[in-house]
Amino acid sequence: MLAALAAQMAYLQIKNGATFKAEVNRTDNTIETNNVQRGMIYDASGKVLVGNESHQAISYTKGINVTSASMFKVANKLSQYLTVPTDALTDRQTAIYYLANEKHAAVITAKIPKAQALSATALQDATQDYVVKHMPSLTDQEKQAAAIFTKMNGAYALSTTYIKERDVTPTEVSEIGEHMADMPGVKTATSWSRSYPTGNSVKSFVGTVTSEKQGLPADEVNSLLSQGYSRNDSVGSSYIEKAYEPILRGTKSRTSVEVSSGNKITKQVEEYAGKKGSNLVLTVNSKFQDAVQEVIDKQLPGGTCQGAYAVVMNPSTGAVLALAGDSRNPNSGKVTTDALGAINQPIVMGSVVKPAMLTGGFQSGKLTPDNNTLVDQPIVLTGTSKITTDWNQNSAIPMNAAMALETSSNSYAVQVALKMADFKYSPGASINGLPDNMFQMLRNNFSQYGLGVKTGIDLPGESAGLKGLSSRAHIGSALPEAFGNYDAYTTLQLGQYVSTLANGGYRMKPYLVQQVRGTGKNGGLGAVEYQATPQALNYVDASPEAKAIVKQGMWQVVNGSSAHRTGADVLQKLKPGIVAKTGTAETFVNGQQTVTSSIISYAPSDHPQIAVAVAVPGLPQTDASYLVNQTIASEIYKLYWKDIADSDGIK
Repeated sequence: MLAALAAQMAYLQIKNGATFKAEVNRTDNTIETNNVQRGMIYDASGKVLVGNESHQAISYTKGINVTSASMFKVANKLSQYLTVPTDALTDRQTAIYYLANEKHAAVITAKIPKAQALSATALQDATQDYVVKHMPSLTDQEKQAAAIFTKMNGAYALSTTYIKERDVTPTEVSEIGEHMADMPGVKTATSWSRSYPTGNSVKSFVGTVTSEKQGLPADEVNSLLSQGYSRNDSVGSSYIEKAYEPILRGTKSRTSVEVSSGNKITKQVEEYAGKKGSNLVLTVNSKFQDAVQEVIDKQLPGGTCQGAYAVVMNPSTGAVLALAGDSRNPNSGKVTTDALGAINQPIVMGSVVKPAMLTGGFQSGKLTPDNNTLVDQPIVLTGTSKITTDWNQNSAIPMNAAMALETSSNSYAVQVALKMADFKYSPGASINGLPDNMFQMLRNNFSQYGLGVKTGIDLPGESAGLKGLSSRAHIGSALPEAFGNYDAYTTLQLGQYVSTLANGGYRMKPYLVQQVRGTGKNGGLGAVEYQATPQALNYVDASPEAKAIVKQGMWQVVNGSSAHRTGADVLQKLKPGIVAKTGTAETFVNGQQTVTSSIISYAPSDHPQIAVAVAVPGLPQTDASYLVNQTIASEIYKLYWKDIADSDGIK
């Protein structure tokens, strides 16, 4: 036996000694990463809307194969110099910390029945469950250590996490720096949080980022981890911050780390210093945006009103110039700033759809530029309610398409829809004669303007609107659909729609980010990395003569001679002249009959610079409440001509 042992030793030392020596001296190279500043967000004038505020922080970089016992020692040491919140510490986290002490683990393991027969995972669960059930009493400092350990334990090997990312005191920095050699992986660092120099109101459409405490959104963890994020990284959680996350996040620094076979770091070389995220320049001017929001706040009615929303666009490019809104609880009266309600709150809008309805009539050939006179009269079909124009309940009044828009004739719009469906109207005819595809025909017509379909704006969470029931049993509802009293649309869809009318038929994709830019040497905006270009989604192919008639009708809404024109009360006073169509839809709030007051408009009439859409749902049925749409639009135009442009060109 001794001879055999000697032979084996000789074999190991002489024949394979060099191999084993090389294995002992073997080193591995791996990569350590660290976060960088997030890109900033600017308004159209170059003013910072969203910046970064730096904070003194304490971080921890987890080494290779670091044991729980070693982290336990570091956490206890660090807790002597650093105060962290402990209110979020769970019983399970406390148990994991407690068991990281090898003596505690041995004692608890001895209390587990048949511990030796359990797998490592099962034994771990059993010991943690035991500690949770028989929770030991921890001192305040031990609770601090448990909270610190929890953050350390959540980090991946060679990833960096913040133990305390803000409100670190000079004393804490000094004491930790003095004892850092005794706490492997602990460093003084810098963290960043979002700041809002112009105020927090921009969050309503810019969005927010998660905190280090929140980490990655639960529903996106796996996807983001695969993209190189750590679990506690901050990430855009809504709106622009989320939509442009890959651009704003930047590129983490990379340090090559050489690790010996004993898991000790022997060499560190910075391969890449990291790059701050790129900056976004928006299409909105913050001064104008804030002023439009103030108009909404000031003009918001009370009572049953459910809110007010406004969208301002450049009709030629699709650039969103302002996005504002308030949501109001009619029961409590509580008002919440809700700019994004303009893109995700469908509303039954009313007669603003009539220019699209009449354009469809011209496109189908049922109306022609030379023959578009119909008789405004009550529409009576068996199986549905009588439909009349508000100001004409019983008479028969001939009118052309332009006058039908000027006076907002419901009868005219319904007759156009019936003609498009090849339904020959006669008083008392049955709605059973309406074709099965009636709804689809009308919706196809409206969708070419963006009504009932997503606009394509560069923000997540956009609504496509809300379609009413459209089975054969609901065929009678296709008649109010023709004048906007059935399906629901967003205010942004109205903005895209009126922009299409203004620019001659091109449905432009709305956008809020006009540029992506780097960072200059002085910390400001750097070189342009991306420039948004206008994108037409489709073209409304009606004849120039037909479009001219629709435009003339919308001009007459504000500037016509009829006593029944609907936009003269407020808008007629504005210069340059406004082209518009108002809308009123019948709605209900808490069982009480109410109305939605809406408007689409643009100006100047030739070479339009600005398109404005407004919707105010849930208004009480009073004459004065109907004018809030015009009042809001009027104030927006005044602000635009004052602060952004004039009728002759950009200031």
